[in-house]
Amino acid sequence: MQKEVRLRWLFLANLLNNAGAAFMWPLTTVYMHNYLKQTLTFSGVVLFCMSLAMILGNYVGGHLFDHWQPYRTAILGVIISTATLATLIFWHSLWPYALGLIIVGFGDGISMTVVNAYAATVTTKSNRYVFNMLYLALNVGVVIGTLLVGYLLDLGINVVFMVTTACYVGLMIIVLSTFNVQLAAKTTTTAKAKTTDQTPHNKRQLIWLICLMIFSIYLSYALWESLLSVHMTNLGIPFRRYSEVWTINGLLIILSQPIVTLFNERFKIGTQIGFGITLFALSFLGLVFARQYVDFIVIMVVLTLGEVIGLPIVPAWVDDMAAVDQRGKYQGRFNMALSLGRAVGPLFGGMMVAQFSYAILFMTVTVLMLVTLGIVLWRAAREQLLNG
Repeated sequence: MQKEVRLRWLFLANLLNNAGAAFMWPLTTVYMHNYLKQTLTFSGVVLFCMSLAMILGNYVGGHLFDHWQPYRTAILGVIISTATLATLIFWHSLWPYALGLIIVGFGDGISMTVVNAYAATVTTKSNRYVFNMLYLALNVGVVIGTLLVGYLLDLGINVVFMVTTACYVGLMIIVLSTFNVQLAAKTTTTAKAKTTDQTPHNKRQLIWLICLMIFSIYLSYALWESLLSVHMTNLGIPFRRYSEVWTINGLLIILSQPIVTLFNERFKIGTQIGFGITLFALSFLGLVFARQYVDFIVIMVVLTLGEVIGLPIVPAWVDDMAAVDQRGKYQGRFNMALSLGRAVGPLFGGMMVAQFSYAILFMTVTVLMLVTLGIVLWRAAREQLLNG
């Protein structure tokens, strides 16, 4: 029996999982606000609850991966999401839709953490390369989902759920057929394994700070996945144009891989993350002044370049510092921070827009990202952990 899941199957699983999930984020805000006549704050609350469920799923997925059976954990996550989405094809009024999103969030939380934990066991490639490929899959999936939903929504909400369910059925086929591998004993917790966390204290603290940074980043990124669709339509830009911006994101992610490879070969992890996330954060200042469609295209180009340079290797940095038998735990924490950011983002954004303005919102998240990045880099430099 194979000792690890092949990278191509992890790539495809992550792509399908995130393509399916990406249908939900812009759809939820637009569907609830424009079709079900709910407020932005209410849709933000629903997304917040969905992401809280995802956080719980992240924790459950990491715990079961380390302490139960990785294969069965992967199956559990994908079954929960697929069955719920299939149900939403037929029942998608306000409360069935809201409850369904929350259940899907829990299933996705399990699946995403399990894929990351499986990726940490891959030995045929460097962990930088493995996690960069997973991030590429994640973003291509987001692009596909966000692009298609702009066109599919015109055909009816039930069509959107049918296509989303098809993505998860494909994910289930991959999990069932390729994830049943015999992981090396050192990557799983056995009855004789140590129950205490052997990760050094200074590295645990840095991982927590990295999680805080990731929280701020994905809180901000969630604005693109939720409120930006409403903001652009308020400016008179068609919803399809919002979806097409993500096409540019996907093409840039693919075409910029030589740049990513160059950074991986020549720079320390901390240096690469610092440069990329700074560029990513500063792109949000441009949203303060954006009024035309071309403005959003330019901003997406800057955001994407920062994203591909700085974000893919953050879980690899966490993996470098975590004890071998705690990989599931710390990948779970990373995904919990990511999910919490996505949870708070739409709600925080909706409240900020209601009380202040879009401009104040964009300036606030820019400062938040730069401050948390600065704290992480300062602590990593002090502990001599800029390279893991």
